Amino acid sequence: MSAGTRLRTSSLEHCTILLESCIQSKSLSQGKLIHQCLLKTHFANLKNFDVLFEKLTDLYVACNELKIARHVFHKIPHRPKNVVLWNSLIRAYAWNGPFEEAIDLYYEMVGYGITPNRFTFPFVLKACSALKAVDEGREIHFDIKRLRLESNVYVSTALVDFYAKCGRLDDANEVFDEMHKRDVVAWNSMISGFSLHNGSYYEAIRFLVQMQKDVSPNSSTIVGVLPAVAQANSLRHGKEIHGFCVRRGFFGDVVVGTGILDVYGKCQCIDYARRIFDMMGVVKNEVTWSAMIGAYVVCDFMRDALELFCHLLVLKDDGIILSAATLATVLRVCAKLTDLSRGRCLHCYAIKSGFVSDLMVGNTLLSMYAKCGITDDAMRFFNEMDSRDAVSFSAIISGYVQNGNSEEGLRMFLKMQSSGMNPEKATMASILPACAHLAALQHGSCSHCYAIIRGFTADTMICNALIDMYAKCGRIATARKVFDRIYKRDIVSWNTMITAYGIHGIGTEALLLFDHMRAEGLKPDDVTFVCLISACSHSGHVAEGKYWFNAMTQDFGIIPRMEHYACMVDLLSRAGLFKEVHNFIEKMPLDPDVRVWGALLAACRVYKNVKLGEEVSKKIQRLGPESTGNFVLLSNMYSAVGRWDDAAEVRITQKEQGFKKSPGCSWIEISGVVHTFVGGGDRCHPLLTQISNKLDELLVDMKRLGYHAESSYVFQDIEEEEKEHVLLYHSEKLAIALGILSLSPNKPILVTKNLRVCGDCHTAIKFISLVTKRDITVRDASRFHHFKDGICNCGDFW
Repeated sequence: MSAGTRLRTSSLEHCTILLESCIQSKSLSQGKLIHQCLLKTHFANLKNFDVLFEKLTDLYVACNELKIARHVFHKIPHRPKNVVLWNSLIRAYAWNGPFEEAIDLYYEMVGYGITPNRFTFPFVLKACSALKAVDEGREIHFDIKRLRLESNVYVSTALVDFYAKCGRLDDANEVFDEMHKRDVVAWNSMISGFSLHNGSYYEAIRFLVQMQKDVSPNSSTIVGVLPAVAQANSLRHGKEIHGFCVRRGFFGDVVVGTGILDVYGKCQCIDYARRIFDMMGVVKNEVTWSAMIGAYVVCDFMRDALELFCHLLVLKDDGIILSAATLATVLRVCAKLTDLSRGRCLHCYAIKSGFVSDLMVGNTLLSMYAKCGITDDAMRFFNEMDSRDAVSFSAIISGYVQNGNSEEGLRMFLKMQSSGMNPEKATMASILPACAHLAALQHGSCSHCYAIIRGFTADTMICNALIDMYAKCGRIATARKVFDRIYKRDIVSWNTMITAYGIHGIGTEALLLFDHMRAEGLKPDDVTFVCLISACSHSGHVAEGKYWFNAMTQDFGIIPRMEHYACMVDLLSRAGLFKEVHNFIEKMPLDPDVRVWGALLAACRVYKNVKLGEEVSKKIQRLGPESTGNFVLLSNMYSAVGRWDDAAEVRITQKEQGFKKSPGCSWIEISGVVHTFVGGGDRCHPLLTQISNKLDELLVDMKRLGYHAESSYVFQDIEEEEKEHVLLYHSEKLAIALGILSLSPNKPILVTKNLRVCGDCHTAIKFISLVTKRDITVRDASRFHHFKDGICNCGDFW
């Protein structure tokens, strides 16, 4: 051997020893110096010095410098046949990511003809489960079978864990059943898999019971099963597991304690949850605090949740770090309490802490502003968001709809679709009420089709919204078809359908449906009777309404609320039974509120009972009117009998008290576009000239058939000719004229109005339906009016 060779061999051994020392001590800086020296010498060009680069790779892996490790690994002159080094890299990527790199390295190793061993598979399967890469995992499972390693407990356990975490519980169960020996990790994998899978609670409990015959559960077992117990709200099992943890000494584990706290919170046992929280002392971490705040929220103790969060803010300097999830939970509390001030403070905190860019926090902020009625701020924040998802759009759409701006909600829904984002179930639950409010049938029908395609109609809540939408769009028969096809109807389904029949004046069908509901064994609730009595009121079924009001208490044990009494007063008042109404109100166990007196005042207006109307109005004034409606009723009643000075005085009082009468507004949907008209002659519509000509033409034909304008519905002291012109340009007449001009003669016309239709319009529309031979439906603030051949189904009483 030459001197040069001896020197190189001695240096090789010395470098190897130094690198091994660096690996053991994880001395990255020393290792990098050796690496630089090697690159400067001729060692890098010698084929028999691969071992040095393998050691360098090990060092960089040990120091978590995976990018450099991978670079050095690929610089090794001969691809290493040492499976241990491959396993080292695969394991590092499986634990730290990117997980794709672990799978790529596995396939690269196999491609070089290197046979994986029993240590390789747990690592690569861990990466597959992290990515939910089912196809790759199945291929690796095939390799395991080919190498006959499925009998190895660690490999089989890794397979069970992979399939369980990917939601392939049948495959996990199959591998588990074939295992000759199962350790605690295999059992925990099965329990966690079933625990995280919705609807598999009893399977998770079954595995927990069976496990104890084989191996003893550990704290990880408990952590795995607790989410299923919480989700199922199984207080009994929660208490049993709590006792088991105390006996085994697991309660000192913060994760176990937090899990038990969460179970008690979700089971509505807030005292138990708080006791666990207090017992944990200094062991608590941020997740524990978040779980306790969440427990208060679940149990509707919103003030306590806020108080605990404020305490947490004081402690954050002691090492407790707030998470985005905690912040989002507290923002939901602010939304529930409509605590805008605190919500804005949390928004500022989110900006300072950097959480505002977190999508979950951003969406919760949107929802908070929307639920507090600040849609302008919600929209401003929406426009500032770096990224948005379907939840973001749902929050802003829901905010607009809940705050009475259905048109803007519908516009945002269309913007969401045009951006290529698919609406989720929550979005549909928001947009269907908007379609119902606007009577936007075409948009509602399209939404229904989309819900069918996405499978949302399997959800009872969506079907209930569809029933309401079709009913309010005048399609009561379609609403009934949706009702009949619901897989599982709940009490809301029945109540919604009964209400639908009521507002359409089809009280007989409402009563039949109520009988059908009871025949199916479903017990009506207090809302059911509000719907039923209201339906009787709109249809003139006085005897039936009185019967079911009495039966509500006697047969069903439901104590009447103010809403029930208001419905009964409305029922009796509509029938003109003023003496009976007086006796009914006198015997009420509750002090009548504005709604009760308002129902009676409305009847006084219809029957022109001015004396009683004045008495009722005084009672309303003493209670404090809730809106302009009662002022308008009294003013209209005076105007109807020519008492103009009294009518003017009521309007002055209304103005002095800060109540402003909403202008009459009507809208109609034509080819998916909603056209809106404001009373008094809307001068903005592009077809105004044609609409005016059509109204003039209709007036001539109506007069020929005997129509006379009812000037008592003009509440200004002006000339009769002017009154006729004012009446002709009421908003519902403008909308109907547009419908006649735009829709084919065989298509029905549906108009929606924000106020009650006036008597003159009601009479005029009967004549219009006779003149044009058109079916016309008007949905006002009270009910539906179906006009056909000069007759309205309300019987001229509404």
